Amino acid sequence: MIQRIFTSPKAILTVLLAVLAVVPVVYAERVKDIASIAGVRDNQILGYGLIVGLDGTGDSTGKVRYTEQSLRSMLSQYGVSLPADIQISPKNVAAVSVHATIPPFTKPGQRIDVTVSSLGDSTSLRGGALLMTPLRGADGAVYAIAQGEILVGGISASGADGTEVQKNISSAGRIPNGATLERAVGSSFENNPDITLNLHSPDFTTAERVVEAINSTLGGNQAFAIDAVSIVVRGPLDIANRVGFISVLENVEVTPDAVARIIVNSRTGTVVIGENVMVMPAAVSHGNITVTINEDVNVNQPGALAGGETAVTADTTIDISEQSGSIRAIPKGVTLNEVVKSLNEVGTSTSDLIAILEALKQLGALRGQLIII
Repeated sequence: MIQRIFTSPKAILTVLLAVLAVVPVVYAERVKDIASIAGVRDNQILGYGLIVGLDGTGDSTGKVRYTEQSLRSMLSQYGVSLPADIQISPKNVAAVSVHATIPPFTKPGQRIDVTVSSLGDSTSLRGGALLMTPLRGADGAVYAIAQGEILVGGISASGADGTEVQKNISSAGRIPNGATLERAVGSSFENNPDITLNLHSPDFTTAERVVEAINSTLGGNQAFAIDAVSIVVRGPLDIANRVGFISVLENVEVTPDAVARIIVNSRTGTVVIGENVMVMPAAVSHGNITVTINEDVNVNQPGALAGGETAVTADTTIDISEQSGSIRAIPKGVTLNEVVKSLNEVGTSTSDLIAILEALKQLGALRGQLIII
């Protein structure tokens, strides 16, 4: 059974900071850059609201009926009753969706940014203001209230003859600090003494290296991996010491492992080769065939006394030239530089390089995953 070894929280932090200070600087990444802490996450909220004050660029309520229904419902809440047979079509109102992201540990009373997007046929939200809109989470509970003037980055203008000029998108905008959080999102972070790190890219080798680096820094067997993604670290029992402990944990440096991959974008001709890609011994022949067609016209003019007619004949010359296809042996590449150098020596273009990589993969000489996107 592994016991938790903790004495004074301040003494633990002092020792951890001292150990971290003497760790030699190597080419590596911090734990906080390759992993996230379980329970520390964003949460999305969504709402439906009305924007008013538009300069004639709102929804066509004759076509977008839910905007009229929403306006009637809002007015009825404030004691304004409209007969059902009377149609209202204000062009300064637009129905919008309102969404925002709650950062982790955000407390009630704090403000967050919101984004609004038109749901109807409004041409522009510029100059409008969002009325009080509840924002709900996936559980249906209201977590924030949004309201405020909208900032729109786009602009559009049209003339009577149908001419229209538009720059960027004017049917969506943002309200900085436009929502006030009314309810905190629950998290298991404060209730669980153990800290779970989840790698962004699942890999058994990287998970083992993270465990070794953390145990080397903290001492003992404080960390262990449960799969290719999650590493559990035994944290301090005192909640007041957890923030400092995680700060040290996040700055532990690890050299992550990477799968040998080659990514090829066939549309743009982009080729990205990973560090661990190797090429086994192979021979590559590369040559081009060039066909040149020259069209010329010969004019035959008869003499003045011959009585003939002027004749025009075509003169076509076709030339076929083939560059000598060099056969070059590619040695076993042990580094990325050697692989690229060997392929460049063949004199290939980007499109030819893609074809050569595919052929090497079919041959079995390419040690790595070839991914075509």
